[in-house]
Amino acid sequence: MIKAELVKQLRERTGAGIMDCKKALQEAKGDLEKAIVYLRERGLAVAAKKAGRATKEGKIEAYIHAGSKIGVLIEVNCETDFVARTDDFQHLCRELAMQVAAASPKYLERQDVPQERVDSEKEIIATQAKNEGKPEKVIDKIITGRLEKFYQEICFLEQQYIRDTDITIRDLVNKYIAKLGENIVVRRFCRFQLGEEG
Repeated sequence: MIKAELVKQLRERTGAGIMDCKKALQEAKGDLEKAIVYLRERGLAVAAKKAGRATKEGKIEAYIHAGSKIGVLIEVNCETDFVARTDDFQHLCRELAMQVAAASPKYLERQDVPQERVDSEKEIIATQAKNEGKPEKVIDKIITGRLEKFYQEICFLEQQYIRDTDITIRDLVNKYIAKLGENIVVRRFCRFQLGEEG
């Protein structure tokens, strides 16, 4: 028997529906962490089904950080005006804008990173590995591993969510796709910092 308190906890952490939370906890034999993984996997499946759907509605969220030294504009799209006006969608837009302010991503996703930037990073990593005395045969593996970390730092959708470092921004968006039942796309963002050179 799954306790109601456990269902409530899972619901608060994932935003999934009550019946989905019960099913996930049954599948995970009452293990909260396993149930979260189950829901995330399911959420990703829901997101994948909706990925091709047109997103013409949404919101441009403006966020000014305390002290007025950092400002963010972000465009988040969804399928209908109805969803765009929901508290959940508004909350997501706000969270995404705050993430941009806090984590200062440079690109939306990895395919947006110019090839010359990637090549330059690979060279830096290879030189660092050689300077650390790493054998030549493991340098390619080191480059691959450190390049992943590089993408996770500079690509918005791959960054760890500032409020829950167990999930990425892509996971967060997928959670809201599953919750709201519509495709959601982060279209673009711009971050301004007072005194920063263009």
